[in-house]
Amino acid sequence: MTERYAAFDQLLFDRPAAHVLRVTINNPAQANAITPTLQTQLHSIWAMIDNDPETRVTIITGSGRHFSAGGSLGDMPTGETEDKGSRFNFDFGNARELVQSIINARKPIVSAINGPAIGAGLAVALLADIPIAAKQAKLIDGHLRIGVLPGDHAAMIWPLLCGIAKAKFYLMTNRSITGEMAEAMNLVALSVDAEDLQAEAVQVATELANTAPTALRMTKYVLNHFLRQNQTVFDLSAALEMANFGSAESNEAMRAFIAKETPDFPEGRDFK
Repeated sequence: MTERYAAFDQLLFDRPAAHVLRVTINNPAQANAITPTLQTQLHSIWAMIDNDPETRVTIITGSGRHFSAGGSLGDMPTGETEDKGSRFNFDFGNARELVQSIINARKPIVSAINGPAIGAGLAVALLADIPIAAKQAKLIDGHLRIGVLPGDHAAMIWPLLCGIAKAKFYLMTNRSITGEMAEAMNLVALSVDAEDLQAEAVQVATELANTAPTALRMTKYVLNHFLRQNQTVFDLSAALEMANFGSAESNEAMRAFIAKETPDFPEGRDFK
C-alpha cells in the first residue's frame, strides 16, 4: 500500500477493515484547504484505487478538526492574472476533472465528514456515494461569500438531494448547515455523534465491501447517471464561476471576507 500511494503526499492512507481503504485529506495547517497539488491528488487518487485489488470500498475523511475548508484563497485567480484565457481553461478543467473523477470512480466511496466542509471540500464530501456527517459538523457551500457562483458541484447535485427550494435557499443565503440538519433535508445519508463517526463509516464501508462487488459497482454506475444527466448544468455553473473570478465584485468580496468586513460592491451590469 505504501508504494502504490507514495506519490500522494497530501493524503494519508490506512486500512481500518478488510478491503476498505481510508483516505485522509492531510493539510491541517490550512484546515485541509485544497491547494492545487491537493486538488490534483484528489482527482487522480480514484483511478489508482480502482486498480487496487486489495480495495473494494473507500472512506474519505479529513485530518484534525476539519474535513476541508475548500479551495485555498491564495491560489484563486484574480483580475491581475496575466493570461485570463489560459487561466480560465486551467481552472475550469481542474474543477471538471475533480467532479468527474469522483462520479466516475468504479468503487463505492463513503465520506466521513468530521468537521467543516466548505466549497470544493464540500463537493468531495457530497459527491461520495454515501456521505456520513458528524451531527455538529458545519457544511457550507461558501461560493457567494467570495463573489462567485457555486460552480464545483452544487448546481448538479443539491436539487437532486434536497429539492430546488432548499437548494436555492441555502446556496443563495450561504447559511451553514449542521450534519444533523443535512440528514434531515437529505443532503447526507446519515448523521451521527462525532465520537461515533469513524466507526459508523467503517461499518457501512464493511457492509459494502461484503456485497457482490460487480453488482454493487453497477448499482453505483446506474444511480450516478442522474448526475451525468446534469453534466450540462455542472459545466455551465463551473464556466460562470470561472468567469466571476477576477471581477470587481469577486475581488471586493474576497477582500472583505479576508478582512472580516462587510463588502462594498461596485455598481455593475446586470446579468442578462
